[in-house]
Amino acid sequence: MANKNIIQAKQDQVDALKARIEKSVAGVLVDYRGITVADDTKLRKELREAGVHYAVIKNNIMRRAAEASGFGGLAESMTGTTAFALSEEDPIAAAKILQKFADDSKGTFSIKAGFMEKEILDAAGVERVAKLPGKTELLTMLCMALNGNIRGLAVALNAVAEKSAEGAVADPA
Repeated sequence: MANKNIIQAKQDQVDALKARIEKSVAGVLVDYRGITVADDTKLRKELREAGVHYAVIKNNIMRRAAEASGFGGLAESMTGTTAFALSEEDPIAAAKILQKFADDSKGTFSIKAGFMEKEILDAAGVERVAKLPGKTELLTMLCMALNGNIRGLAVALNAVAEKSAEGAVADPA
C-alpha cells in the first residue's frame, strides 16, 4: 500500500495541474518520442518565449487533472510518451509552435490532441488551429485595413481640394 505522503504529493500535483488547466485558454498534448535533447531545449525556449507552459507529466496524473477540469475526453490520448503544453493568454501559440515543430521533425514528434476554449480537439483540429493567424498577424491585418481606409479618405479629400482649387482659379479668368 502506498504511503500517505506519496498519495498526498500526487494529489497536490493533480490539483496544481487542474488549476493550471482551468486558467488556460488552450492546451496541446504531444508525443515527444524521438526528440533530441538539443531539439527539446530549443522547443522549450520557443514555447517559454510565447508564454506557453510545457512539461512532461505522468499520464495518470495528467488524466486525473484533465478529468477534474472537464476535459475527460483527452484521457484516451494520454498513452505512451506524452507532454502537455498550456497557454493562458494566446489560444493559438501552443498549437502553432508545436505543429511547426511536428512538421519539421518528420514523424518523430507528433500532436495527439488538445483543447481550446473548453472544446476538445483531435490532432486534425489542433492542426487547423495552428493554421489560423496569430495575434500579431491579426493586429497587422487590422492596421493595414485601417491604414488603407485612411489613405483612401486622404486621397479623396485631396482630390476634392484640388478640384475646388481649379474651380476657384478658373472663375476669375
